[in-house]
Amino acid sequence: MWQVLICGALIVTLAMGIRHGFGLWLQPITSERGWLREDFSMAIAVQNITWGLAGIFSGMVADRFGAFRVIVVCAVAYALGLAGMAQSTSPQVFSLTAGVLVGMAQAGTTYAVVYGVIGRNVSAEKRSWAMGVTAAAGSFGQFLMVPTEGWLIANLGWDMALWALAAMALVAVPLAFGLKENMQANAAMAQRQSIGSALREAFGYRSFQLLMAGYFVCGFQVVFIGVHLPSYLKDLGQEPHVASTALALVGLFNVFGTYLAGWAGQRLSKPRILSFIYIMRSVVIVWFIFTPVSPLSVYVFAGLMGLLWLSTVPPTNATIAQIFGVAHLSMLGGFVFFSHQVGSFMGVWLGGLLYDRTGSYDVVWYLSIALGIFAAGVNWPVKERPIERQTPQAGLAHPN
Repeated sequence: MWQVLICGALIVTLAMGIRHGFGLWLQPITSERGWLREDFSMAIAVQNITWGLAGIFSGMVADRFGAFRVIVVCAVAYALGLAGMAQSTSPQVFSLTAGVLVGMAQAGTTYAVVYGVIGRNVSAEKRSWAMGVTAAAGSFGQFLMVPTEGWLIANLGWDMALWALAAMALVAVPLAFGLKENMQANAAMAQRQSIGSALREAFGYRSFQLLMAGYFVCGFQVVFIGVHLPSYLKDLGQEPHVASTALALVGLFNVFGTYLAGWAGQRLSKPRILSFIYIMRSVVIVWFIFTPVSPLSVYVFAGLMGLLWLSTVPPTNATIAQIFGVAHLSMLGGFVFFSHQVGSFMGVWLGGLLYDRTGSYDVVWYLSIALGIFAAGVNWPVKERPIERQTPQAGLAHPN
């Protein structure tokens, strides 16, 4: 268990840490290339939707053949994508490198694939906690990598900084050896329920639909804030270090938030935990946008939002495992995460589009508040008890 947790946590630390700092590149790249913020935002939006789509298929492969091959291929793709970002001279090429290639790479080096390994190798009594540990590691990656990326940009230039990150991404290759699995047992489980049967069961089950709806909101909020907060603060006259410090604080406090969410998921109702997280996000955003902006208010916002940032991840994935089992966990987690990434696409793209049209981020902040209330409502009635199957092959949802 500890080998899986340590190697999985380090891989997520790298993959999530690198991507959380992409907002720091918005200003230097658009300024030097003469692009609009919408151009940069579109590439990151493509990245998120590609990540979601590719995550479904990488999850299928990882469930059937193990995570090792998926992680190795995607780590190499991550390095190529980051290097390609440095060489992109048009918004279209940038969307292919930062968008398509990096998005595909993230699908195989982040939560869905790693959580599948955890689900298969950690007992149900410790599963939510173990997922919280891994999510906390990803959060620590943000705390560690965002200031590092800011330092690299300041000292190497934005293009050479991307080359340095490409080298770091390759560290995931040797770490993947720690996630090699004996897939014979999982193959036997998968034979008892086919992929098609598992999908019909999940998509016909109302609680799965509600989890997908809530996760859409998670993606919308965190990616909008993560990418556009530095520019929002600069527009309000804050120094660049305030934004990088804020993103680092989000990562630091998210270490505690995700761990606590995973720990609480072993003891409390996971859907109730999710509802609490989403409603508190809306409360924190309301306070932030109606409070005069200062470095102190930004740091308080970052700390509070950090506690709520990726704390949705452990209870969401642990609920899926509890309802449907672990045989197709990476795939089902991939579908729920795809909904998250559709929300991410909308959040980052609308942030850039509406800013260019109105000169303000206000409309997207208001949308984030309303969506948080919506997500709190749809997660409340989710039923986390194991699904009742009439036969091992039935794959039919119990009426709910």
